[in-house]
Amino acid sequence: MKWFNRSTAFIGVILVFSLGTLQAQTIKDGALTPKMIQTFRESFKLNAHTRAVMNAVTRNDVSKLALNRRMLTGYDSLFSHRIKTGAITNQKRSGRCWLFAGLNILRPVVRKKLDTKHFEFSESYPFFWDKMEKANFFLESIIKTRKRDLSDRKVEFLLKHPFPDGGQWNFVVALIEKYGVVPGSIMPESRQSSNTGLMNRLVSRKLRKDAAVLRQMSQKGERVPKLRARKTEMLGEIYHILALNFGVPPTQFRWRYKDKNGNLSKTKTYTPQEFFHQVVDVNLNDYVSLYNCPTHPYNKLFQISLDRNMANYSDLTFININIDSLKAFTRRSILADEPVWFGCDVGKESDIGRGILAPAIYDYSDIYGVNFKLTKKEQILYHDSVPTHAMVFTGVDIANGKPVKWLVENSWGAKAGSKGYLIMFDKWFNDYVYEVVINKKYLPPSVLALLKTRPVVLPPWDPMYALLQ
Repeated sequence: MKWFNRSTAFIGVILVFSLGTLQAQTIKDGALTPKMIQTFRESFKLNAHTRAVMNAVTRNDVSKLALNRRMLTGYDSLFSHRIKTGAITNQKRSGRCWLFAGLNILRPVVRKKLDTKHFEFSESYPFFWDKMEKANFFLESIIKTRKRDLSDRKVEFLLKHPFPDGGQWNFVVALIEKYGVVPGSIMPESRQSSNTGLMNRLVSRKLRKDAAVLRQMSQKGERVPKLRARKTEMLGEIYHILALNFGVPPTQFRWRYKDKNGNLSKTKTYTPQEFFHQVVDVNLNDYVSLYNCPTHPYNKLFQISLDRNMANYSDLTFININIDSLKAFTRRSILADEPVWFGCDVGKESDIGRGILAPAIYDYSDIYGVNFKLTKKEQILYHDSVPTHAMVFTGVDIANGKPVKWLVENSWGAKAGSKGYLIMFDKWFNDYVYEVVINKKYLPPSVLALLKTRPVVLPPWDPMYALLQ
């Protein structure tokens, strides 16, 4: 018994010594220590106010508790200038916002030219070709990087993103220039074009398998012509999958329409390219991508590597400018009745159900007593915010010569937001709008001159690469 007591005492000494050593060691290593935890416990005062907040937070949706009621009642839904648009579109469960927004800025042109109330392009038609082009671009990139190790950062990037839905403005331009457009009735939506998850997973797996085959062929000494011949066979299988999911895209079609007075037009035959040039007739190369990215110098031209959907097309190229200029050019276009394609981080400080994009719409800081605010530059550098969604500006509300809020046409259907539209407060524009696409005629010579300079090339892992969904 004495031996046991002595041993227990000895073990206790060792334990105390060990804990003391461990505590000293953890302090040195920067670990969380018992002393720190005790400080945290003492700093959390469970008074009447804290208890009330804790009771509310533990039993409710915090976003509903934090909703700023004063902001909801402090604005109206009227706009001093609003562009007439067609019916709200719906991308459903797909990442085609960039494509819907691109076609939506062209719809007013067609409606005016045909004098019709309603018109919608087929989003499924260019999306089919976007998927084919992305598959080809992926496999071609695998061929070009065949000598690199699988752990190479560029190869890893390609293998992680073989078949995405997302895109950018230059994707829209490339598709329309090569394949044209068709009315919605000519190639309507399918279950799979509106719900792409399973198809994307299957095709991505197939493309990764094809990548392994191409790299193995290269390791055995096969040269590029043989690899590309094999790539063509692989793309035939991708076409087969896409045709089963989307239907076969038309090469020619017959179409007629009713004008706003109910008069029926003559039936005409078009190819998709003819339809674009005869009915739409817009020079897409007149549009310029402008960014507000404070992590890079302003008044410079940039290009993002691999940010394209076609192997033989240019990567995304943009001019980086300050936010005031970005807003001024956007306003100029809207007042001329030309809608503006733009990219933003739609999930930040937004109440999509009510259709409001406004800073401090949720008072999370007041609930938790913590400052959550980052600058726009910090948001990007520390991966808190990137452009995630493309939409269209179709209106602006100006008071005392300055924009107060902006009207946004979304592509999530008429039930989302305010009958499909969102109201963006001007301060939200400052914080979360990253890019706009503006016609050259609304830009000054000093900005246009930057298009003739050599772009600074950014890697695909730059935050601004983020494909819009």
